Amino acid sequence: MVNGIIGRKVGMTQVFAADGTVTPATVIKAGPCVVLQAKNAQSDGYESIQLALVEEKPAKVNKAIAGHYKKAGNVPPTRVRGEVKLVKGGADAALKAGDQVLVGGVFKDGERVDVIGVSRGKGFQGVMKRHNFRGGAATHGSMFHRAPGSIGASSFPSRVVKGMRAAGRMGGDRVTTRNLKIVQIDADNNLLLLRGAVPGAPGTYIVVRKAVAAKKEAVPQVEKAGKVTVAKKPAAKGKK
Repeated sequence: MVNGIIGRKVGMTQVFAADGTVTPATVIKAGPCVVLQAKNAQSDGYESIQLALVEEKPAKVNKAIAGHYKKAGNVPPTRVRGEVKLVKGGADAALKAGDQVLVGGVFKDGERVDVIGVSRGKGFQGVMKRHNFRGGAATHGSMFHRAPGSIGASSFPSRVVKGMRAAGRMGGDRVTTRNLKIVQIDADNNLLLLRGAVPGAPGTYIVVRKAVAAKKEAVPQVEKAGKVTVAKKPAAKGKK
């Protein structure tokens, strides 16, 4: 069984339940994907599936990549390719090149997933925004407001140690958001609605996989009518 699928972030919306509860959700165009290559332990050393995200406009590729797509059964070249793991014991473990992978066959409503993507790039930022530094005083003649302060001792080690937090490029990193709940699946339009936010701006390509460490849904406890639990007070010292 395929462990995940490649998609593209569309944007955010709200989902209203029957009781009026509002859930913020991210809309993802998940698939359709085509299997380009099925890797196995004998030839590649591990087992996985290489997927290609099918989009409206085919991509321009060089001869080497075009030949790779031709081996998969003349699949139209795509911009995005990626590998996903296989879940052992699945019914569709014997996928081959040219097979189609749809979101409805991978996930189901209420399931927990992890989303892997590239976060928004924020450019060159200072230490207060990038690392949440406190900064200096704003009044009383202070001339130290948003500066980083001391970055090391002068006598020993007489250098800036590795890993020192400083100003620099912020964002544009590979980020994994874990344990997002699937709110709704629209298999006809290849749409996946996840509760909460996912990394990246609208239009970012992401990978949605089954949660590695899925958490159970917290069920609120309802107090039964007519039964009230009262905590007993501890007995005072010297009294029985």
